[in-house]
Amino acid sequence: MKKLRDYTIPELNYLREVCNFTDSELDYFNLRSKDKSNIEISFEMCVSEATVSRLSRRVNEKILRVS
Repeated sequence: MKKLRDYTIPELNYLREVCNFTDSELDYFNLRSKDKSNIEISFEMCVSEATVSRLSRRVNEKILRVS
């Protein structure tokens, strides 16, 4: 699976539309697509690194389902 930063803008927009992300997942997705690290994301979202890891897993699973 390619990194989110490697997707084109149309591909990212497509994933936003079809993956049915929750608000938290979408926040994670948007930050990760800007090549933020999970540690940076945890600070920006004011959540633990464990929460970011769970969000990462859920986002990746949803992306894999639509790919």
